[in-house]
Amino acid sequence: MTRISPDWLASAPARAVCAALEGGGHQAWFVGGCVRNALLGEEAADLDITTDARPERVTELVEAAGLRAVPTGIEHGTVTVVAGGRGFEVTTFRRDVETDGRRAVVAFSDSMGEDAARRDFTMNALYCGIDGVVVDPVGQGLADLAARRVRFIGDDEERIREDYLRILRFFRFHAWYGGDGIDPEGLAACAALAEGVEGLSRERIGHEVMKLLAAPDPAPAVASMAASGVLMRVLPGASAQVLAPLVHLEALAGEAPDPIVRLAALGGHEGGRPLRLSKPQMRALEILTRSVEEGKGAAELGYRLGRETARKALVLRGAATGSAPTDEDFAAADSGANAVCPISAKDVMATLGGAALGKALARAEASWIASGFALSRKELVEIAQKSG
Repeated sequence: MTRISPDWLASAPARAVCAALEGGGHQAWFVGGCVRNALLGEEAADLDITTDARPERVTELVEAAGLRAVPTGIEHGTVTVVAGGRGFEVTTFRRDVETDGRRAVVAFSDSMGEDAARRDFTMNALYCGIDGVVVDPVGQGLADLAARRVRFIGDDEERIREDYLRILRFFRFHAWYGGDGIDPEGLAACAALAEGVEGLSRERIGHEVMKLLAAPDPAPAVASMAASGVLMRVLPGASAQVLAPLVHLEALAGEAPDPIVRLAALGGHEGGRPLRLSKPQMRALEILTRSVEEGKGAAELGYRLGRETARKALVLRGAATGSAPTDEDFAAADSGANAVCPISAKDVMATLGGAALGKALARAEASWIASGFALSRKELVEIAQKSG
């Protein structure tokens, strides 16, 4: 018997939700990521519960227990129950009736086995009750998790055809939870059905790719994506070659994983079907990409981009060029980030104006940067006036 005892399982809110369901004669099982992560000794981001109670019955029972029910996905059987300020997604056992590769029509079920069979990977089909005892309905989840093997449940291609996003999830889960070798049957199925990802929305693709790139070391998984033909479907023109050197240099420099920096390393986001990113993400991506192309010095990067972004740019450029940034480079970037240009428009506007003023200030600023930020205000004014 396998048993888990994470803090969240012993918490009053978790016990209150389970007590409300079980007190009404129904089952209550924690399932998926929270169980998987507890077995790995890792924190759980979400607490999902599955039950044989129908959504309306879940609402009735938890509200009778003084808890709040929010119908966040009622058509799919999901009610978010708020207890002690924490949300628990409570979903009725389900089975797929019809799928089209992007979404499924489901029917409610009374069977944990049917519910498990429709999930994606064996390690995500693990359940536990409030007593902490883990149940493995498909009979492979515990062994696969122990072996760090990300494996589809049942027939690999059938699981993928139900939702082509599972192709990207296969690589993402391998990056986060997989071991040294990727499951060959799963990889072959992803390669055979790679074209299916092109029918997914850019939002769903972008969400998965960013989660993948946030893994401590996504390079092996991304290399497998490239080899299987999936990467070219997601980011036409992308290359996985720079990612491994980037991850190595990040570790040497003490830089935390940043999916935007890693996306910049991959390239391929300029054309084709770009990922749907937020405006701040797109701006950060453009800045980092341009920093590699323009080749500005470390001090100027610090001055123009700030310390944090400049350090990321130096690491990215080092991975792209094969020349790792030095401690001196980082020190120069820090110096640039702290520098304040001593000249402004009001210093020379009495003698210069219009386009000439802008060009003169730019020339003076360039000279100041080239001097290592040593030129005085007086010297810069003279340079500006001569430039004008």
